[in-house]
Amino acid sequence: MLSLMLTGPLLAQTIQDSIPPAPVDTARAVDAIVPVAIPVYNPLADSFSRKPQVKESWVINDSLPISVQILEHHPYFNYGGPAMPAAAARPTKQGKDLLFYTMIGLLLLFAFLRQAFAKYFNDLFRLFFRTTLKYRQIREQLMQTPLPSLLLNGFFVVSAAMYVCFLLENFQLIEKDEYWRYFLYACVGLAGMYFLKFLGLKVIGWIFNMRDAADSYIFIVFVINKVIGVFLLPFIVMLAFMTGPGYSVALVLSWFGIGALLLYRFILSYAAVRNQVRFNPFHFFLYICAFEIAPLLLIYKLLLVFFQ
Repeated sequence: MLSLMLTGPLLAQTIQDSIPPAPVDTARAVDAIVPVAIPVYNPLADSFSRKPQVKESWVINDSLPISVQILEHHPYFNYGGPAMPAAAARPTKQGKDLLFYTMIGLLLLFAFLRQAFAKYFNDLFRLFFRTTLKYRQIREQLMQTPLPSLLLNGFFVVSAAMYVCFLLENFQLIEKDEYWRYFLYACVGLAGMYFLKFLGLKVIGWIFNMRDAADSYIFIVFVINKVIGVFLLPFIVMLAFMTGPGYSVALVLSWFGIGALLLYRFILSYAAVRNQVRFNPFHFFLYICAFEIAPLLLIYKLLLVFFQ
């Protein structure tokens, strides 16, 4: 009885359940899920392995040399095909190399003048700032050294001409590639203008027997010009390489400095000439308007007409 109870549940198990499952081949399963495609080598896909299409024969043209025809049918060179378009001209960017070297040369020139004629520079600025009472003695010393005076006058012409060209370029009156041509024009114009002014004042002083007054005025004019040439040097360097707000600030400061120096020149001229010639201040004002302001306005008007 007990044996029947124990063997009863065992008989309920089926034959299929008693058979263990067969092992799964993992390698075949992976191959079945992700097939690997092996690329077929195509020799035409490699541009270096392509062989030229050789033309075995062609119709010979008697009007052309045989050498030309051989080149036209050459399998490796496309002599008979259409010509390739010419490469576009590469835009050239205009740099500031020449301007940089010019600035270096101008600075070296000023350094040479400063070291070679140190006493002249000291006397010049002592006379300009009136730091000594020996005005006449210092003036005579400066007038007895014509070489540094001539060199500093030339330095003023160069620096003022560069400054004028920067102004013309700032107001878009000239192009950047025309800078050096107008620089030469400005140098010649400034040198000619002050040379004619020097001769005119000499002639006027000789005609009206006021040579001392004319010499004093000429001396003050050229002393202020020398100081302006030195004053413009740092502003020229800034205007050459600065852009944006810094350029505008440097330009405005240079205008104020030049205006102050010219006003100081008029004051010194009036004081120097007043000690030698008695005249009405209104007459001196008329002279300033006629011989100082009117020529500048005339030059400005000619520049506008010329550039328009």
